[in-house]
Amino acid sequence: MPRYAYVNGRYLRHADAGVHIEDRGYQFADGVYEVCEVRHGQIVDLTRHLNRLDRSLGEIRIRAPMSRAALVGIIRELLRRNRVRNGLFYLQVTRGVARRDHVFPSAETPASLVITAKSTDPGIIAGKNAKGIKAVTVPENRWDRVDVKTIGLLPNVLARQQAREAGAQEAIFVDSDGLVTEGAATNVWLVDSSGRLVTRPAEHGILRGITRTTLMDVAARLGLEIEERAFSVEEMRSAREVFITAATSICFPVVEIDGVPIANGHPGMAAQRIREAFFDIAEKTAI
Repeated sequence: MPRYAYVNGRYLRHADAGVHIEDRGYQFADGVYEVCEVRHGQIVDLTRHLNRLDRSLGEIRIRAPMSRAALVGIIRELLRRNRVRNGLFYLQVTRGVARRDHVFPSAETPASLVITAKSTDPGIIAGKNAKGIKAVTVPENRWDRVDVKTIGLLPNVLARQQAREAGAQEAIFVDSDGLVTEGAATNVWLVDSSGRLVTRPAEHGILRGITRTTLMDVAARLGLEIEERAFSVEEMRSAREVFITAATSICFPVVEIDGVPIANGHPGMAAQRIREAFFDIAEKTAI
């Protein structure tokens, strides 16, 4: 079955889809994006993802390409055309096509909108949850506005490649004070010796993850205490549990960091409880 993409008003075969060579996303990484999970034919946490999209657009002063109702209709149609029951969609908005110049183009320049969708194998996610993943730490070297979900991800790409070359699946950024910020594509959590969930505040230095936000609702339902504060690499390595959260993985247990096992080197119970309760609490929107 052919895949389809949505590009600036048209549904195109994925293999034939493209944007103009002077699209500002291609030339300047001048755009923002969202990735949203689809599970059993339902979009997970769609409202929160679109709220964050609106915020990101506002922070870099790009006008929304259309109304939210129209955008949701396109997302649903694209998922139907791709027959996605379990998978994800990727949505990207850039400042549009204009003669290459660092300053903004005229206000009449329409934003570019690209959406793709694909199916994924739930068994791969289940396998990582059962086994856990490995991570490495890398120096924080990104720009100061990582709270905006921009498409300028070169430091993240290089960090993930470093993780892969070390036999790990995620890279965890560490700032100049030796404090953990976040993963290359995830938020980082630990469970301390008293059973509290600890994660860095999302006011500066990390992205306010949608899964991170929903997980707080899940923890409240389960009666788990959360403490938002900075923590060091040493505290993370000595934690009872470490896990990472993201829309496409929900809650992966981290069993090894920089070659050092976390606790007994196996997935912990807190991450499992959160994962099992997550979809009972997250918003679900039918395709």
